[in-house]
Amino acid sequence: MKTFWKFFKRGLLVALLVLLVFLVNLIWFRPFSINHFYDKIFLEFAWNSPETLTSIGIGLKNEELDDNSFEAEEKQLALLQKDYQQLLAYDREGLEGQTALSYDILKFFLEGELASLKYKHHGYSVTQRGGSYQGIVNFMTSTHEVEDIGDAEDYLSRVSQIGDKFDNTLAYVKKEHEMGILPPRFVITKIIENLHNLRDPEMSEHPLVQDFNKKVDALNEISDTEKGALKEQMVAHMNDIVLPAYDRYLDLFNELKTVATDEAGVWKLPDGDAYYQSRIKAMTTTDYTAEELHTVGLSEVERIVAEMDAILNEQGRTEGTVGERMLALNEDPAFLYPDTDEGREQILKDYETMINEIDAKMDKVFAVRPKAAVVVKRVPEYRQKTASGGSYSAPSPDGSRPGIFYANLYDIKATPKWGMKTLAYHEAVPGHHFQIAIKTELEGLPMFRNFIGFTAYSEGWALYAERLAWEQGFQQEPFNNLGRLQAELLRAVRLVVDSGIHYKRWTREQAIDYMASTTGMAMTDVESEIERYIVWPGQALAYKVGMMKILELREKAKTTLGDRYDIREFHDVVLKNGAVPMTILERLVDEYIAEKKA
Repeated sequence: MKTFWKFFKRGLLVALLVLLVFLVNLIWFRPFSINHFYDKIFLEFAWNSPETLTSIGIGLKNEELDDNSFEAEEKQLALLQKDYQQLLAYDREGLEGQTALSYDILKFFLEGELASLKYKHHGYSVTQRGGSYQGIVNFMTSTHEVEDIGDAEDYLSRVSQIGDKFDNTLAYVKKEHEMGILPPRFVITKIIENLHNLRDPEMSEHPLVQDFNKKVDALNEISDTEKGALKEQMVAHMNDIVLPAYDRYLDLFNELKTVATDEAGVWKLPDGDAYYQSRIKAMTTTDYTAEELHTVGLSEVERIVAEMDAILNEQGRTEGTVGERMLALNEDPAFLYPDTDEGREQILKDYETMINEIDAKMDKVFAVRPKAAVVVKRVPEYRQKTASGGSYSAPSPDGSRPGIFYANLYDIKATPKWGMKTLAYHEAVPGHHFQIAIKTELEGLPMFRNFIGFTAYSEGWALYAERLAWEQGFQQEPFNNLGRLQAELLRAVRLVVDSGIHYKRWTREQAIDYMASTTGMAMTDVESEIERYIVWPGQALAYKVGMMKILELREKAKTTLGDRYDIREFHDVVLKNGAVPMTILERLVDEYIAEKKA
């Protein structure tokens, strides 16, 4: 009966969405109502992305992967330009409230996307941090659910398409190479290592096979014989399609490694300086120049190091630079967990405790709270060596999947006890989980606003959340406060090294030396961080820029409103409008101040 109702509901969804898509295609010109236009924007995007449909819990096209071919990209670009022209045809002056805000957000986003077309091949299609070779594994294991035999068959269908998915990616890599756009040799070395981590394990140990078998074994409505047949088909797809596709990946990158250089910055790419400036604007949603951010970074590093120095001196740790003393803390057994499975399991449990403790005391600074839960999981072993220390995965809109804080436990020394609270606050409560889950749960807003993100806003909020937790009495113990300051120092250092690499032409080794000596972070973390900035130019700038803007706006509201200032109302303004560019956030806060004064 359960399966019948599932297929019945899925049939209704198919019928409804097909009807909607038909209407969208029928009404080529802009809809009369701008709210219908907003819906059309989202429907177009979702219908062209089966993986998005799966991630938001709509059981349509579950048997397909996203089309990442050149032809599909050209269709998307044509649609993007058409949507922008249709948006401009509406009268912005006649719009109010969230309808007007949606217009401004969409206009900012579309203009940014169109401006980036000049450099559409400059971003590396494959890096040590991502690309189809990792992305498809992450998607299938974390997002594609198997509740019945139909879902299992859809899983197999998607696995059968991995060869085409990989080949399309490699076509982009070859085009980039022809244009003189190639990752540094040391990045390619890491890509090859990651590929081997996914290509070489025994069949039963491959994450796709393990995930599929686990999900199939959990099905209660099919026989062991049917389960066995599904598993055999999975193995056949792996042998016939997936592993040969990984071999083609390896062949190309082994070849590219012989012609790559170790030049790290994007200044080496065609029109590289202008490309970097475009990334600064896209990531920070500001007009800062690379030189300005480098200078701000140096100033902030000096301030934060002075605060850390004072705390270390008070704790009797006076020998060496701040970076050297922090590195010594990393080695102090008093602050480390056992380098065992049990020690890593305890880290996950302690993260949960930290999150629960702070979550119970957030009512006095937040009127709005997320409904979705957040859980702590370990970064999968196949990608932990090149992953960051922590990351967050959003909950599904239908509430079936919680938010997930992924903790990287590869190097036990990279998780000292004094730094854990700050990471938990950044990734979970009141950081990414609060901001992203609340955005997902907002009602009455166009769906597209759940899928448009602005890095300076989201990462700026998470860094602001670290400071907010300290202001509310958490991390008051001196070493925990050092953890908070080191985390902020990292974001200030990012301003220096990101602009250093891509604007001032620093080498990988220069950037690593500066970050390691200044922050005292574990070397494995430093190398991972620097190599991340190398392949993701500008992204690392957004954290500190976003935090500074939120603090600036909070101080403006507090100073202007005086006794009428309420931090919960300020947080409502920041969180209850979803992700916005920093320029729009400033306008929203100004409007809130004016309304409160009136």
